[in-house]
Amino acid sequence: MTDYAQALDTAIAALHSEGRYRTFIDIERHRGHFPHATWNKPDGSTQEITVWCGNDYLGMGQHPVVLQAMHEALDAAGAGSGGTRNISGTTVYHKALEAEIADLHRKEAALVFTSAYIANDATLSTLPKLFPGLIIYSDALNHASMIEGVRRNGGAKRIFRHNDVAHLRELLEADDPKAPKLIAFESVYSMDGDFGPIEAICDLAQEFGALTYIDEVHAVGMYGPRGAGVAERDGLMGRIDIVNGTLAKAYGVMGGYIAASARMCDAIRSYAPGFIFTTSLPPAVAAGAAASVRHLKTDHDLRALHQERAAVLKLRLRGLGLPIIDHGSHIVPVHVGDPVKCKMISDRLLSDHGVYVQPINFPTVPRGTERLRFTPSPVHTPPMIDALVRAMDDLWSHCALNRAHAAG
Repeated sequence: MTDYAQALDTAIAALHSEGRYRTFIDIERHRGHFPHATWNKPDGSTQEITVWCGNDYLGMGQHPVVLQAMHEALDAAGAGSGGTRNISGTTVYHKALEAEIADLHRKEAALVFTSAYIANDATLSTLPKLFPGLIIYSDALNHASMIEGVRRNGGAKRIFRHNDVAHLRELLEADDPKAPKLIAFESVYSMDGDFGPIEAICDLAQEFGALTYIDEVHAVGMYGPRGAGVAERDGLMGRIDIVNGTLAKAYGVMGGYIAASARMCDAIRSYAPGFIFTTSLPPAVAAGAAASVRHLKTDHDLRALHQERAAVLKLRLRGLGLPIIDHGSHIVPVHVGDPVKCKMISDRLLSDHGVYVQPINFPTVPRGTERLRFTPSPVHTPPMIDALVRAMDDLWSHCALNRAHAAG
């Protein structure tokens, strides 16, 4: 007989032995004081900390415009949506949110899901049902949600080396020119903070008659004149067929979406189980997300301050000789290269300095590339940056890690 308990113990012990067992840090965010928070320690005591690894990139999770919209919707409509989008779960708030998103990306329509993960998985796994024989060309470093959607769809797939347009061309040339094709990639890759070659991929898609599918999760709200992402910043939105985005990062709320033609959105909503059989977002969440999207279309100063804070942090860490990975985005990874030391630095930053940054270990990143991933925001002040830099300087020396030039 199988000893199920022993099997579970063995699996968990393996994570501990490799130094990559993940622990939850129980924190309480305080409205109006983010990124300050309270850490509720396992022993029952508390400590005031500064959060440096959150994805609420612009602090919109506490913005008065967002909170007011959520309060009003909660008072008007109650807590839950009451059903799936097909069965009583479509409200004026959901329709207003999808209209805001479609306008943001200059598309005919948008479709809201409970998360960007589900939006990616559901859409990419459904497309082969709509285009029989579809071949999906996927960047090697695409997010797990994209990988899962491509894997589950049962169709043909090709994996091209990360950002390697020449390799993508080789794969496209090797396939039947009459077969339907789709290229799936990201605009900002969250672990290294590098950008996808959007224009070059669009050129290949046009040449080979392929659809384009871009994940702008780590870019929406933050790049482009109205926050539509890197494709907007680069003047390429019209060349993208399907955009995936999130409402849980720069927009500070919850949910995910795709934006595309009305025909594409209609087909996905009609065929994707991940959309059909899921209870829709609560009206208050949809209202808050719509308010956030609407606000960030015009808040250019907040976006500029965000980029400024990221640039300052990178400059300061580089000045210490720390091996930061800098591709010009708002994400600031510091390469450690060892899971045990990565966890050690993270733990000491939290306990000794009140700085909360989560270690990023395998399988999120390849072994040997373990890192600390900082996400500065407009609400991280210069004194907070000073405190972080002093703490990193102290602990880097304490852990006997090499100082090196910033990685490219």
